[in-house]
Amino acid sequence: MRSQVEQRFSEFFERWVFQLEQLQQQLLKLSEETRQNEAELRALVSKATNLHKEYYTVKWAAARDDVLAFFCPVWSSPLENAYSWVTGWKPSMLFQLIESLKKTRLVSMSEEQVRKVEQLRQKMKYEEDKVEREMERQQVAMADRRMVELARLATRARNGEAAAELEGLVNVAVKVMLSGLEGVMKAADCVRLKTLKGLLDLLSPLQSVEFLAATCMVQIKLREWGRRNVTKIKCSP
Repeated sequence: MRSQVEQRFSEFFERWVFQLEQLQQQLLKLSEETRQNEAELRALVSKATNLHKEYYTVKWAAARDDVLAFFCPVWSSPLENAYSWVTGWKPSMLFQLIESLKKTRLVSMSEEQVRKVEQLRQKMKYEEDKVEREMERQQVAMADRRMVELARLATRARNGEAAAELEGLVNVAVKVMLSGLEGVMKAADCVRLKTLKGLLDLLSPLQSVEFLAATCMVQIKLREWGRRNVTKIKCSP
């Protein structure tokens, strides 16, 4: 059975993905027009960034009540979850996407843009590593002396008074663990947002539209392929 947070966020996410699909169509259409209006390009880029900001605003609000829901999201397919990095997409993926687009669609980038994108990539890689080190610290902390002692006491608790006292200690420990996970999740989300904003600041309006169309496509197709795979598994004998 889904928790209230899972149910509410699942409903929000379905609406959000629908908006993302509509946005992708608008981005593709505008990028393929022979004559682009810069004001229209900028307006659509702004619409895309606002859509992403809305996602993280709702996500963070929901995570205050149930952060674990975002580490094993029921609204995502196993394929999507397999490619998840600390509850979302890995920031360095966007730099690989830029490289792929340079060979296909993306309007030619200047040497200055290429240099600045590389600088941003290195900076964001450092930020990614910080998040991963903190996640590792949270995971390793499960085996520290206090947690081991708490687990040992839990196996020995027998009488009601001792069990009640121990339950209180366990609740405090779990609350600390969840708070740590929420902090790591938010740190990862901040790296995602900084990477997206940093790249958009370096790209021209037309380049930004082409780039955003590609990022939307990757998210949408991964979701589509993941759902298709789940359906195949359910239907197989």
